This record gives sequence, C-alpha cells and structure tokens, in this order.
Amino acid sequence: MGQPTLKTLFWHRFKKNRLAVIGGIIVFLLFAIAVLAPLIAPYDPSAIDVKHVLEPPSSKHPFGTDDLGRDILSRVIHGSWISLQVGFVAVGIATIIGIIFGALSGYYGGWVDRISMRFVDIMLAIPTFFLILAVIAFLEPSIWNIMIVIGVTSWMGVARLVRAEFLSLKEREFVLAARALGASDFRIIFRHILPNAMSPVLVSAVLGIAGAVLIESALSFLGIGVQPPTASWGNILTIGKDNIEIAWWISVFPGLAIFVTVLAYNLLGEGIRDSIDPRLKI
Repeated sequence: MGQPTLKTLFWHRFKKNRLAVIGGIIVFLLFAIAVLAPLIAPYDPSAIDVKHVLEPPSSKHPFGTDDLGRDILSRVIHGSWISLQVGFVAVGIATIIGIIFGALSGYYGGWVDRISMRFVDIMLAIPTFFLILAVIAFLEPSIWNIMIVIGVTSWMGVARLVRAEFLSLKEREFVLAARALGASDFRIIFRHILPNAMSPVLVSAVLGIAGAVLIESALSFLGIGVQPPTASWGNILTIGKDNIEIAWWISVFPGLAIFVTVLAYNLLGEGIRDSIDPRLKI
C-alpha cells in the first residue's frame, strides 16, 4: 500500500477527536436551521400578539413569548440566519484583507514587511470592540455595516499567520523552480505559495466565526447592531434584560443559542487545527 494522503491523514485524526466531531455536527445543524428558518419557524418572528404577552414556555410557545407577544422560538430560529450571515461575511472580509497583507509582507519582505507589520501592530494595540463601537457610531446601524466593520477590524491575526507561512514557504524548492521558469510574482504568490499556506487560515476563519457571532450579539444587545423588528439574538437579550425578573425565558434561550454556537465553532476549529498539525501522531 502507498503512503496515505494528507486528506486521509486529516480525516483519520479528525474522526478520532470526538469533541471536534460533535462541534462539526452542531455547526451543520445550526447551518441547516438558519437556511431553513422560514420553513421551520412555527410563527412569524415579527407577529405581535397582545393576548399572549410574556407567556412562559408552553406547548404552544416552547420558548415562551416576549413583551409584545412574539414567539421566542421563532425569533431565535430567525436570529440564527443573522448570526450565520454576520459570521461568514465578516470572516470572509477579514480573511481576504489578511491574506493580501500577509502575502505581500511575507513574500517581499524588507520595507514592505516592516511597514505592513507596524500597521498590524498599531491595529492590534487598539481594542477591537471599542474600535468597532467608534466606527459604528458614525454609521447607520444595519447588518451590512456591522459585517463590514467587523471584517475590516478583525484581519490582523490572519495577516500574521499568512506572513509566517510565506516566510517559510518562499524559500522552498518549488518556489525557486517557479521563479527560475520566469513565473510572475502574482502567479508565485497566488498559485504556488498561497494554496500551501491556507491550513492555518482555515482554522483562523472557523474560530473567527465564533468571535463575529459574539461581537454582533454584543452590538445588537447595546442597541447599535441589528435593529428591531429584525430578530437577532442580541436584541432578544435586550428585551430579556428589561424583563429578567418576570420573564427569564427571554434571556435564557437566546443566551443558550449564542453559547452553543460559539462553543461548536470553537470545538470544530480546535479539531481542525489538531488534525492538520503534522507534529501529531496518528
């Protein structure tokens, strides 16, 4: 038998990590719930029913209702779609910016590297959440603005990872051979080096989704994120805060949704990281 491929080794390691598998299953279920939200939500998440205000969990409303009689289960389900959008789009933006900065910095080195990394250091010195708050203060609160702001303030870790990989890979034989054959810098960077530097970026992206979900929930909780009547886990928690003494369910269920989502993405990200680590034994 021949040597096992990297893909085979990855799956072998990943399947042995039970927590990672559980995280992957939960992430898949959350993705399915988010995509199918209009079909599986029992009620319109914005439908007001003054006859059933602040009802506790029951067979009719498994997660209870809020101060306007809206079904919490339906709002939590629809809120998962908001979290999915924010997580993937924000992380996508951050990953693209980080790859560009890190690739140019690591490949060219010299003054390009020094200027790029000093800019990264400056960005890292500013607390990300407060930077986001400052930017959001000048913009209209909307889901697209939130996704863009989270993305453009969260790319520094990706840039450092990509830079480190490029510093190691640019001196390898296959890069020297491509350069000797007259390949352009653009082709070497994006065709030869970048595909071999994507493993840590993938891990960072999965973990970054959890962070983006937390940031969006925090912004919505503060009232500067997703605006009502659009359902978001954060703005459901805001209503729960105002009624915590008489309606615990409004805070508990969206809080659990945030906890489970962040935990699942972290378990999956850690599992992927362990599975692609060449130092691990099979």
